[in-house]
Amino acid sequence: MNFIPLLSTLVSFAFTYAVFRRYQLKRGTHLLLWAFGLLLYGLGTLSEVILGFVFNGMLIKLWYLTGAMLTAAWLGQGSMFLLIRKGNWARYLAFGLAALSVLAVVMLAIAPVAAGAQASYNVAGTISEQYKAILTRSGLIIFLTIILNIYGTLGLVGGALYSAFLFWRKQVLANRMFGNILIAAGALSPAMAGSFVKAGIVDALYVSELIGVVLMFIGFIQATSGKD
Repeated sequence: MNFIPLLSTLVSFAFTYAVFRRYQLKRGTHLLLWAFGLLLYGLGTLSEVILGFVFNGMLIKLWYLTGAMLTAAWLGQGSMFLLIRKGNWARYLAFGLAALSVLAVVMLAIAPVAAGAQASYNVAGTISEQYKAILTRSGLIIFLTIILNIYGTLGLVGGALYSAFLFWRKQVLANRMFGNILIAAGALSPAMAGSFVKAGIVDALYVSELIGVVLMFIGFIQATSGKD
């Protein structure tokens, strides 16, 4: 299944470039943070590609850090700068997220890798079905993972749906309404894959990552087409 994470990586980096390019032209902190979140998305799927050929403990930590902990949070933080217009609350939340991100990096860096993990690692399998036996996650790591994902999902999905609702209610800019709906659907796709992984359908994660980033990319193009 290495070709699926590879496709996700290529789309993610193309998406990152498109968002960053728009940031250069239009500015806006939300665009810069979205580009950062998408870069993390691409690093996570790139880790899956490499782990499909060779075992590397640090790469598994990078995969968990980017994919499981930080990507959704920073994408959601970008949306917070659109949702929260008054005061400096969006900035304060960004500082808080940055602090939690540093903590996550430190905790993952010191997290032990199980002895004998390299010998038992199956390159033909998926990292999603093997990481729990390889990476020893503390209670704090698990807690941070939950909190960061809840925050990111609420920010990104909630923000996209709220924006779509506003455009629908005002009966204006239908392209942005449909674009935001696609972004919300794309953001939910990887999250829903967790249920399939728990059910034993481990390849669903790779497929959902590809579907998710493709839908978000199409939604972004749709939402930013036409007049600003």
